[in-house]
Amino acid sequence: MPQRRPVEERLQDWNEFYDYKTFPARKLQKQAARCMDCGVPTCHAGCPLGNLIPDWNDFVYQDRWEEAIVQLHSTNNFPEFTGRLCPAPCEEACVLGINEKPVTIEEIEKNIVEHAFNVGWILPQPPVERTGKQVAVVGSGPAGMACAQQLNRAGHTVHLFERSAKIGGLLRYGIPDFKMEKRIIDRRMAVMEKEGVVPRTGIDVGNDITADDLNREYDAVVLSIGSTQPRDLSIPGRSLDGVHFAMDFLTQQNKRVGEEAFTGDDILAHDKNVIVIGGGDTGSDCIGTSNRHGAASVTNFELLPKPTPERPENQPWPFWPMRLRSSSSHEEGADRNWSILTKEFMGKDGAMTHLKTVEIEWVPSPKGGRPEMREIEGTEKEWPCELALLALGFLGPEPGSIVSQFGCELDPRGNIKTDENYMSTVPGVFAAGDSRRGQSLIVWAISEGREAARGVDRHLMGQTELASKEGMDLPRV
Repeated sequence: MPQRRPVEERLQDWNEFYDYKTFPARKLQKQAARCMDCGVPTCHAGCPLGNLIPDWNDFVYQDRWEEAIVQLHSTNNFPEFTGRLCPAPCEEACVLGINEKPVTIEEIEKNIVEHAFNVGWILPQPPVERTGKQVAVVGSGPAGMACAQQLNRAGHTVHLFERSAKIGGLLRYGIPDFKMEKRIIDRRMAVMEKEGVVPRTGIDVGNDITADDLNREYDAVVLSIGSTQPRDLSIPGRSLDGVHFAMDFLTQQNKRVGEEAFTGDDILAHDKNVIVIGGGDTGSDCIGTSNRHGAASVTNFELLPKPTPERPENQPWPFWPMRLRSSSSHEEGADRNWSILTKEFMGKDGAMTHLKTVEIEWVPSPKGGRPEMREIEGTEKEWPCELALLALGFLGPEPGSIVSQFGCELDPRGNIKTDENYMSTVPGVFAAGDSRRGQSLIVWAISEGREAARGVDRHLMGQTELASKEGMDLPRV
């Protein structure tokens, strides 16, 4: 693996935290040679995209990089995104990982696509002919981008809608630049535009354009609007100044880096005691951002017990294990606390100064099923805090959005209900990504976009030749 840049260096900028310049290609080929080309490649099962991992590992080992990018693109539209942001469930499913470190699949993937861009192999692939059908893809995150590219390559005219100023959705506005610089999105979108995808940014579908407008102008609509309704923490003091949703904090900073204007007061961590409530990826991103702001201290709360570094017995290989993981942001400095519940935000003159917590334990439920949370008497504690960031996950598409205008049914979890072809309960209206599946991984978002494109193409044309995870197309390079 490439070395991470020194902490003291990377905290001074917003550039990606890896030092790619020090990683020679021969090490990558040696790593690819570790792949055993298993008779049953469980890495395939670990990857929601069905990436043909042993195949492109072998191409890299043989120095056949052009064939490697063809194989990689056959299942993944954006390996430059997943190679940076995916938690790599494929590596946890690697057979080699049973008794030693798995193959560094994600790093090989990223290097394949970066090499292909550098030598000019990734070129626009416009369709040979157009079908005369128009499709609106609403939401330009990884699901929307993947769906748009697939539908465009099938010959349909695709308009990709985004309410913000630039394409990318939370890929651009939620993921900090130190994990992925936004030039990576711009580079890929430039290729897609040359292929024929039409970006329509700064348009809030549901307000600027209604469901009736879309029905009149397009033959099909895909809603890839994400799961953007944040989970709140309704406890005393929630209205105090200094309590914010994590995504508001992250989006604002990403716009600063991208030199975009934003509304509202600055949310800054400089010289503040910051507490990030929530131990997932979003919480980790808040930690890294707060440290770059120059926070006085950064503390992280997680409701669940501290995981073990080893794979738990009830999550055997090749399943994804809930083990203790430390991100680059954790490495930069954070006091991590588990099994802790926030009870109250406390303040003075409308501004937060402290918050109150209690330790908890998880006990078996008398009725069976999930363990129950129990507060531990005598463990109450007050923490100095001027900025609390709520990184508690998301509940589904925003209420009152374009989903309501179309009249799409929601499933019991609050996501858009669809059939096996990704069509909602409204004919001609499809859904993909977090708005359909719920909050999930970037690999699932790309997979959802590709599968939804198949459903749309079949709906419009009666059949589809777009690849699924079971049958792969091999695009030109």
